[in-house]
Order: sequence, then C-alpha cells, then structure tokens
Amino acid sequence: MAPRSVFDRQLQELCDDVLRMGSMTDTAISCAIQALVRRDAMLARQIIADDAKINAVRFNVEKHCLKLIACQQPAAHDLRFILAVMNIVLELERIADHAAGIASSFLRVADQPSLKPLTDLPRMGKVSQEMLRGSLDAFIFEDTVQALHVAGRDQEVNQLYRQVFRELLSFMIEDPTTVTRAMHLLFCAHKVERIADRVTNICEQVVFAATGRMEEIPSEAAVK
Repeated sequence: MAPRSVFDRQLQELCDDVLRMGSMTDTAISCAIQALVRRDAMLARQIIADDAKINAVRFNVEKHCLKLIACQQPAAHDLRFILAVMNIVLELERIADHAAGIASSFLRVADQPSLKPLTDLPRMGKVSQEMLRGSLDAFIFEDTVQALHVAGRDQEVNQLYRQVFRELLSFMIEDPTTVTRAMHLLFCAHKVERIADRVTNICEQVVFAATGRMEEIPSEAAVK
C-alpha cells in the first residue's frame, strides 16, 4: 500500500479525470444542440466521431479505480468515493451517447427542410447542461444540498419535454407529411430528457459518496 499522501494524490487525479470527462460531455451536449438548431451536418459528424474519446476516458478511469481498490484496499469514505467515481463516469459516458444519438438522428433528416424554429428543445439542453455542471460541482465539494437541488431541476426538463411532445404531435396530426421530421425531433427531445435523468443519477452518487446512503432522489426532495 502506498503512503497516505500518495493515495490522496491518486484520489485527486480521479477528481480531475471526472471533471475532464464532464467537460467533454458538456461540450458534446452543447454541440449536439447547436448542430440541431443550426442544421450543421459537419458538427454532427464531429460529435459522433468524438464519442470514442469520451468512451476511452471512461475506461481509463475505471481501470484506475479498480487498481486503487486492489492496491490500497480503501474503506469507508474512500471506498464510497471510488465507487461513486466509477458510477459517475458511466453516467457521463451514457450522456455523451445521448448527445451522439441526437447528432445521428439529425443527420438522418439533414437533407429535409426544417420543420419549425426550435425553442423549447434548446431550453431543455440548456437546463440539462446547467444540471450537469451543478452535479459535478456538488461531487467535488461533496455538497449534498446542491445535489438535491440539481436533481429537482429534472422536473423543468420534463415539463419542457411534454411541451415539445404536444407541439410535435399537433404537427403530425395536422400534416402527415411532417411525421418523419417530427419523430426525429421527438427522438432528440427524448434524448435530452434522458440526459437530465442521468444527471439525477450522478446526484444520487454524490449523496452516496458523502453519506453512504444509496437511494433514489424523489422529485419532492428538491431544495428550492
């Protein structure tokens, strides 16, 4: 086993890796929404290509975590922290997958005219990004109050998703020729909604790392 000072430095490296992966994931979300709004096929393809880099970071972090568990035999808070890191990087990788999914869906209809100016869907993306950044801040500072507040914002994204769903449904009912484009937009909105759900999972890991409680955060637990 390495001295405590070395172990602390290794834990800090895990923090740094989580933040680096979080930044990459945040960029993927931002670019996916931009590609959709600006109808930028080149940017969409770049998002899909860059997804492999995010996957690689996840696997490297997981290997680092497993090595620390095997070599340092951490207990209590240190073990919870490492396990939380493993779960958080998994959630970040899945979030990046959702961003790549948005890009892929856009590319399937990129040669068709835009169905409508996008308003609520970009708002969903903005809130989801704010949630992601807030959840990572909560993780670094072990701030369970902030984690609960961030998780509560999932309701904002859900409300926007319902608005997008109703609007796109009305398009499809009124004009069947819009079905394909509307369905792809609905798929993108669902991906953003899932991003917010996965950020909530990150918040649950923050609570676990800080307190040892492993439980779902109900929406009514949000700190207003």
